[in-house]
Amino acid sequence: MGVRGLHGFVGSSCPHICMVVNFKELAEHHRSRHPGGTPTIVVDAMCCLRYWYTPESWICGGQWREYFSSLREFVKTFTAVGIKLIFFFDGMVEQSKRDEWVKRRLKNNREIAKIFHYIKSHREQPGRNMFFIPSGLAIFTQFALKALGQETLCSLQEADYEVASYGLRNNCLGILGEDTDYLIYDTCPYFSISELSLDSLDTVMLCREKLCQSLGLSLSDLPLLACLLGNDIIPEGMFESFRYKCLSSYTSVKENFDKRGNIILAVADHICKVLRLHQGEKKLEEMLPLGPNKALFYKGMASYLLPGQKSPWFFQKPKGVVTLDKQVLSMSSDPKSKQEVPVCTHPESKQEVPMCTDPESKQEVPLCTHPESKQEVPMYTDPESKQEVPMCTHPESKEEVPMYTDPESKQEVPLCTHPESRQKLPVGMDPEFNLEAPLCTNPEIKQEDPVNMGPEVKQQITMVSDPEILKVARAHHVQAESYLVYNVMSSGEVECSNSLEDAMDQALPSQAFVYRPVRQRVYSLLLGDGRGGASACPTVKEWFVCSGNPLRQPDLVRPLRINVPGGTPSLKLLWLGQEAGLQAQRLDTLLACFDLSFSREELQVVESPFQALCCLLTYLFVQVDTLCLEDLHAFIAQALCLEGKTTMELADLQLDHVDPRAVQLGTLLVRGLTTLVLVNSACGFPWKTSDFMPWNLFDGKLFHQKYLQSEKGYTAEALVEQNRSRLTRLHALKSVVCKACMKENRPIVSRRHWRSHHSGSRQYDPDQWRRY
Repeated sequence: MGVRGLHGFVGSSCPHICMVVNFKELAEHHRSRHPGGTPTIVVDAMCCLRYWYTPESWICGGQWREYFSSLREFVKTFTAVGIKLIFFFDGMVEQSKRDEWVKRRLKNNREIAKIFHYIKSHREQPGRNMFFIPSGLAIFTQFALKALGQETLCSLQEADYEVASYGLRNNCLGILGEDTDYLIYDTCPYFSISELSLDSLDTVMLCREKLCQSLGLSLSDLPLLACLLGNDIIPEGMFESFRYKCLSSYTSVKENFDKRGNIILAVADHICKVLRLHQGEKKLEEMLPLGPNKALFYKGMASYLLPGQKSPWFFQKPKGVVTLDKQVLSMSSDPKSKQEVPVCTHPESKQEVPMCTDPESKQEVPLCTHPESKQEVPMYTDPESKQEVPMCTHPESKEEVPMYTDPESKQEVPLCTHPESRQKLPVGMDPEFNLEAPLCTNPEIKQEDPVNMGPEVKQQITMVSDPEILKVARAHHVQAESYLVYNVMSSGEVECSNSLEDAMDQALPSQAFVYRPVRQRVYSLLLGDGRGGASACPTVKEWFVCSGNPLRQPDLVRPLRINVPGGTPSLKLLWLGQEAGLQAQRLDTLLACFDLSFSREELQVVESPFQALCCLLTYLFVQVDTLCLEDLHAFIAQALCLEGKTTMELADLQLDHVDPRAVQLGTLLVRGLTTLVLVNSACGFPWKTSDFMPWNLFDGKLFHQKYLQSEKGYTAEALVEQNRSRLTRLHALKSVVCKACMKENRPIVSRRHWRSHHSGSRQYDPDQWRRY
């Protein structure tokens, strides 16, 4: 995360940049300078998850009751000294950072494989050096903080940009996180979460002013330094030869610094002594080896400029740099040629327009000014209509394509040519399934100056046309009340990070495939509203991490038809309706997403929060026929016993050993709970969110204990710890799930009974899970 090598450089080579500070003292000083104001710290929550997760056990699916207590203690400590906390979570992965996201996910897969190898070899949890955060931790942390009364926000772009902007705009006490990008932004002070002592409220402040002094730079030089060193936007290899060239000419190499440290010093020295000589006279692309990466480099530079800020390194606004579909495109002629741009007379307007040279055809094409952005873009003559249309760069192929004006919305969208039919299609049409993706322009998004904008403005082309519904989805997203809904509706692209799954266990499929049919029905609900159901929906791009998926490209997932008794209600009705009986319609829609409409009567009689658990277990056992009666007993028994356990009792619980299958089952259930968050928010919240929060339904270590006991043949009475009331409820909940599964021709039998009919373990062909 952040700038390559900067964290190590600051820690080992420039320790004076790190200053020990006390939050209580800082808050008192802030109040004296701002009477009546409340000292506020902006928290980059994604950086803090590892710090917050203090339970000793992490392998079994999460110690959620313990985790909730640690979060409550964290909040309580800051509240006691009068400090307000604002928590920000990543709301989406920007396209410019997708490659870095994929790289980290693949690295995580290798780490997870080592974890399961260790479990099988030692039958115990690995040490903290192999720690991997429990699945769904970020999602459920949002809801935990909201339950604790904290202001919790989900970003519409890269979270660190929104954190830095909020801190600067609101004159905050500082930013709490662990990302060297906060040393680059010109914003409020940056504090380290990893160095925080909660007992004393001491931590380390990383001072960007002292960093500048050490490197001989000014604050406005830091974005340039960050891009030349490499960050999440600029690949590390892009300027590798340039950095070594700086190092070879650097005369002050210090023996006590490591190689990385000397490279940082050499690049900073080059900025001071070479680039500054021509600052204001030459453009950056004339002084740096940008080559074809000029647009990406400007993108990286602009990503650090907060609203209202400018960079002295832009001699002028990079001519023709526009933002479209999350891409920064440079339309200017080659600055090295220093040639004047020719002009021609536009046939319709009779006005002179400048010309540019098409790099492939070598022919000159006219430039026109885009009516909204007021920026110049190349023109293209349609051979059929003989009319000129503006050009843009296709976000995936990187080729220039003509623009198309939607006759209904009057908005311009890029055209692409299908390689087989050679027909021009609006970008967003899926040629594989011959489904037209409805493309709409979000009326709230405005074109901005790329030099003074955030790293990315939200993609202008959205998947739904109703601005009112999109506004509601956006509000739920920003307030951290939903999961994936706005991503589906705004960009049609979603992702899910790594899960603790054993790639070698072919008997249990990945959660990405198990819950895909549910997601597909949700896509139909969100994107097919008023357009005839799933057949009229565009495909959704899924980046779901699972074994064997190289993540070279997203899976194009088609929505599935959703069958709601009485017909599928509109989103407007589900989300905004106040009529009596609507809650029942919302619940019908939720059950239809799980394809469990036939079990509505049985599920309705189940008490909260076990109604949600029974819904999830029924779906799970129908989908995965290698699950057995012992698994069902373990899932239900742990949920019933959890009610009577204190946090201390759960923390003190000891396991005989760790079983890899039980680890994966714990992950499978927790990912099911995150899927419930998605479905519940898409259906207008028929259930209270607290009904399926893991601290009310699931404890990893307790489940593991019940699983091991069930495998040994413990009776149901022993599993519920000889509690007669729990035993009665266990049989009732078990009956609901078993009856619902029988309706789907899926009897749930004992493993011992199953083993008598099968030799070896049941194996799944991963391809069968792709049939959806």
